[in-house]
Order: sequence, then C-alpha cells, then structure tokens
Amino acid sequence: MKMELTAHDYDYANYSEEPFTPVPPCNRDSDNNLGAQLSFLYYFMFVFSLFGNGLVLVIIHRFEKLTTVTNILLLNLVVSSLIFMSSLPFMGVYMQLSNWIFGKVMCKIVGSVYYLGFYSSVLFLTLLTFDRHLAVVYSMGVSRVRHRSYAVVSCAVVWLVSGLACVKQMILHTTFSFIDNKMYCQEYPGDLPFIDVKLLRASGFYLQLFLFLIFPLAVIIYCYVRITITVISSKIVTKFKTVRLIFIIVLLFFMCWTPFNIALLMHDEATTCEEARKIGYVLHVTRNIAYIYFCISPIFYTFVGKKFQNYFRQLLVKYFPGLKKHVSVNQNSRTNMSTKSTPNEL
Repeated sequence: MKMELTAHDYDYANYSEEPFTPVPPCNRDSDNNLGAQLSFLYYFMFVFSLFGNGLVLVIIHRFEKLTTVTNILLLNLVVSSLIFMSSLPFMGVYMQLSNWIFGKVMCKIVGSVYYLGFYSSVLFLTLLTFDRHLAVVYSMGVSRVRHRSYAVVSCAVVWLVSGLACVKQMILHTTFSFIDNKMYCQEYPGDLPFIDVKLLRASGFYLQLFLFLIFPLAVIIYCYVRITITVISSKIVTKFKTVRLIFIIVLLFFMCWTPFNIALLMHDEATTCEEARKIGYVLHVTRNIAYIYFCISPIFYTFVGKKFQNYFRQLLVKYFPGLKKHVSVNQNSRTNMSTKSTPNEL
C-alpha cells in the first residue's frame, strides 16, 4: 500500500536512500493522479466483494457443514478476501485526498489488514490447490489424512505465518507529515530508534518475493503436473472438470497478481525519476487488476460448481417464490452433504 510522494513533499534530513529508495526527489503528480482516479474502483470492489463473499458465507452456513476439508479451506479463503477488501475504502479516500484523515492507529490497522488479507489469500489458494492434488493423485490413500483436524491445523498455520509476515508493516507503517502539512500513512521513510530498518525492509522484501510469490507458484506448478498426469491416466471425466476449474482459478490468480508483483520489483529498482514515473503508471493499473481478483475468487470458486449453483437457486426460490416456475432446484442436494471431501465435490 504505497503512495508515492512528490518532490516538494520529501524531507531528507533523516531519510536513508539505500537500498530501497534509490530514486532522487522528483515530481510524481502525473502517475499519482492516475492512481487517485482509478481508486474510485475500490468502493465498487468493496461492495461487490462484500455482497459476493457474504453470499458464499451464507450458503456455507445454510447448506453445508464444516466437516469437509474443502469447505473449511474455502471458508478461510472467503474470510481472508473480506479482510483484504476491508482496507480498500480507506485506501480510496487516502489516494483521492492525498491526505490520511483516519489517525495513526487506523493507519497501522489498515496497513496490517491489507497485507494480512493478501498473504493469507495467497497461502489459502496454494493450500486449496495442494489439497486438490492430494484428493486427485492419492484419492485412495489420503482419507485418514484429509480430515477436519488436518484442515484446522493447516488453516491455523496459514494465519500464523501470514500474521508474522505482517510484523514489518506493524512496525514501519505509521503516520507522518512533511513540510506541506499533509498526513501520510505508509512505511516511514527514515530510520527508527532501536530498529534496524534496513534489515527489516530487506527481510520483508525477500519474504514477499519468495514465500508469497515464488513458493506458491512452485507448489501449484508441481501439483498441477501431478494432477494432469493422474487425470490423463485415469480418464475420469468428473475429475477432469474439477481440475479444469481449479486450473482456471489458479491461472486467473497469477494473471492478476504476477504483473503487479513484477511492477513492484521494477519500482524498487528504478534509478531515475522518469523510470519511476513510467513504472508508477504500470503499478496503478496492475494494482487494480490484482484487487479485482479478490472480488471474484471465492465467488468463482463456489458458484462454478453445480452444488453451490443449486444452493443459490434454493435461496432464490425461498425468498422469491415467484421464481419457482423459472428456476429448477434439486431438493435432494440439501441432504447429500458429504462428510469427506471428494475429487469432484465442487
């Protein structure tokens, strides 16, 4: 959650330029204006995500039992997406006003929530893919492993790792003002007493690069290679449909998030104002593409599946009886809730 500062905003008295701030003071009004304009989308993303993910939670609560591994992981994915999206209205106001008006405590909370939602969503998506890999590749031998306690422990580990990864934001994210008396909410650009800021920034940078980009990508590629080999050899159509669905979800994730991560890395390596401005334009556009993913991923994950489609139709018929003639509902699906996750339960 960065907002670039303009030339007259900088106070370099306590500012360390190495290794993460190599660009000298320069005017960034042009790309900041683009970011402010695009930030109006944050409100629509927040409302859409609140409605869509809330609907997923209602369906899970109304029709499902949290006894399947997939439902537990999916519930946590929805929660992590909602946590992430809750930061967007604050970011939208901040970018449009170029001034943080919510106070220091909310600055730290919003900054931490932003990264907690992002980190946990990446890991839950990876965990869901790995679980599908277990269900498809080792369908006959993992029933003793893939049970509720396995899912609960896995989710607890994800939340713990994601929380620890946010320590840098909790420490460095704060409010401060420059000579224009505007209040900024971002990582403090100078040194802090009793804290090795350079080491903290470096560790956070490499943690995000390896643990939340390269590692998930490697795990997902490995899982899909194994899943593809198994599906081709088994020739089971239902498994193929499930694998195709998850593949589309994962592909969508990396299509949305990889450009943003690359732009972030390029922005950190920029050495001139012109480079920083050009990358700034790319950063604002790719950031919005990445955020859209959090609006649609849990919804896409559930409502593409026939089971959740039927649950949704049941809700429509219940609250809008006039739709009974136009909406077909399988009433048996309500009683066919399995206690174990299967390869084609989506």
